[in-house]
Amino acid sequence: MISIRQLSRRYGSLVAVDDFSVEIGRGEIVGLLGHNGAGKTTVMKILTGFLEASGGSVEVGGVDVSADRAGVQSRIGYLPENAPLYPEMLVQEYLATIAELRGLEGDAVPAAVGKAAVAVGVQAHLVRPIGTLSKGYRQRVGIAQAILHEPDVLVLDEPTNGLDPVQIQSIRQLIRELSEKTTIILSTHILQEIEAVCDRVLIMIEGRLVADEPLAELVASDRVRLSLAADASDAESRLAAVPGVLGVTARGPDPRDRRFGLWSVSCEPGAPPVGALIDAARGAGFEIGAVAPETRTLESVFEELQQQRASELLASGEGGA
Repeated sequence: MISIRQLSRRYGSLVAVDDFSVEIGRGEIVGLLGHNGAGKTTVMKILTGFLEASGGSVEVGGVDVSADRAGVQSRIGYLPENAPLYPEMLVQEYLATIAELRGLEGDAVPAAVGKAAVAVGVQAHLVRPIGTLSKGYRQRVGIAQAILHEPDVLVLDEPTNGLDPVQIQSIRQLIRELSEKTTIILSTHILQEIEAVCDRVLIMIEGRLVADEPLAELVASDRVRLSLAADASDAESRLAAVPGVLGVTARGPDPRDRRFGLWSVSCEPGAPPVGALIDAARGAGFEIGAVAPETRTLESVFEELQQQRASELLASGEGGA
């Protein structure tokens, strides 16, 4: 559905986006994660035709945005970080105006307005001025204007920014429901946002794409945690002898059951040898409380990638003195 190849954008000597390439299939929910200034919004603006690239190409459904910007925009729904709302207009009036700007005519306009209003849950507020709505409902109206024309791609830039916890949960649920029919790209600097709604994560740091993986794989690690009977005094040597094990670390008592101790096993890259570890523990006569692969937090992954990128910039001389 979306193909971005070697995309770059420069502002004089400032490189906002550098060699960004990605392929996104139909029906995916992809999170674009990065700190403020990482280049996320620039990528979104180029994808939606609001900004020209300095280099590279962007295609939506096989159509190049630089060759047919209007054609690409007709297939995209876009909610920028600051939703383009007019507080003095009624919700119904505003949505009808956007529908007409999208090229809808006659009976198709009220039909589209009604369908979008129901989809985002604002049908009871159609005759209210937008300025009288809560911020959560204004954000819903912003999403409604983005889906009036039933786009193939929905681009959401910081969709829950400034909302309270209840409003955030409501918008997240709405995004999941919309994903059943639409490819969604969600740009954010909020880690919890990615974890809550996205299956795939793109991480940008200093204008570069540094990670592109399914969320489950991104936070997976090559470590296994075992809970063994506390008297397993030689557990370290027994587990370390398993092929593929790089190291074993005692983590102290298991807080869930202090009769057991926790052991963290670092393994070679790839699938950790969980079965072999269980066999080794049983063969040594250890009582096993639990065995589970360890996972990293998205926050720790992000910090690790930031440090790696900073080291690369420093080594190349771009990181300053």
